[in-house]
Amino acid sequence: MNAPAQAVCRSRLSDGQLLTVTATRRERAGRADVKCTVPGDPQLAARLQQAVRLARHTEAKIDSRDQVVLSADRVPAGRDAELAFVLADRMVRGVWHGRGDVVANGWSDAWQLGRVDGHDVADAAPDALLGGPDGLAHLGQLDGHPDPGARVSSARAWFPLHSGGEGDSLGWVEVSVHPLESGEKADAQAVDEEQTIAVPGADAARQLAVRQALAGARHFDGRGLGRWRTTVRFGADAFAGRSYELALVLADRVARGREFLPRARLLATGCSDAWHAGRVDTVDGLLPKCALLLREAGPGDRIVLPHAWRDGLPAGFADDVRAKGASVTCAERIGII
Repeated sequence: MNAPAQAVCRSRLSDGQLLTVTATRRERAGRADVKCTVPGDPQLAARLQQAVRLARHTEAKIDSRDQVVLSADRVPAGRDAELAFVLADRMVRGVWHGRGDVVANGWSDAWQLGRVDGHDVADAAPDALLGGPDGLAHLGQLDGHPDPGARVSSARAWFPLHSGGEGDSLGWVEVSVHPLESGEKADAQAVDEEQTIAVPGADAARQLAVRQALAGARHFDGRGLGRWRTTVRFGADAFAGRSYELALVLADRVARGREFLPRARLLATGCSDAWHAGRVDTVDGLLPKCALLLREAGPGDRIVLPHAWRDGLPAGFADDVRAKGASVTCAERIGII
């Protein structure tokens, strides 16, 4: 790999001082691909780690054989140092070659699209990299390339967060897919489809469950394997159970052009022990989840439920859904919804 073992990027704080982000590349040896440390703030470090992982999504090719350790010499204020972490990660891996002493300020709500939304610092040196529409609008501009987000397809689906109380609500899962380069396709098929799927911020059990569900559902497509780099995000930080799986699989199918788009949102609940066969299995909570879905449904929404629920739906449920301008179906398998 033609890249330095260490790289530095700086970010200007609101008081004018410079924060230094140091990126060190070392043999991965079974460890996480990215690690971030911030003095005394592990939660902030976890958020920066997620930003770096999401920003990798639009790169032409990712070599994950090494681990990158990113550290700051002081605690960043707000989110303005996100861009510095992202650039330090790219420099140490040889993806971008910084020109001189790089000072960068910027943040994004969509790093997985390569977008840089803005910056917070008021005063900066003339040669500083500042994120936003009037500065660095997207990461492709670093090398004069087109917007990398143009190659990313994203879709969301909603699922009921049910705890049995009045506070029940809908959560969302978003799947973003980026086509793999020809060399990466061979690598993905040789290694494992699951290794091309990232779930930043999720614990190991949730990451494994998401990867297995998507890999299985793509196997059912026949030609769905080994073609995409995937990032999965959840709107809720903490929830239990597997009832999100059908929403996850349907969002992935929409993002990959395998499913028809509803006029508005796609709402779904269900799981499967055989996604590779396209089967949709039942989940618990039929009555309270149907009540929640009916309450939240709006014009143009499409509700997808397990086929096993069909005979147990509350009386008049389908008519009530249609009265709100939405539609409902009970699916036994994906691909025929």
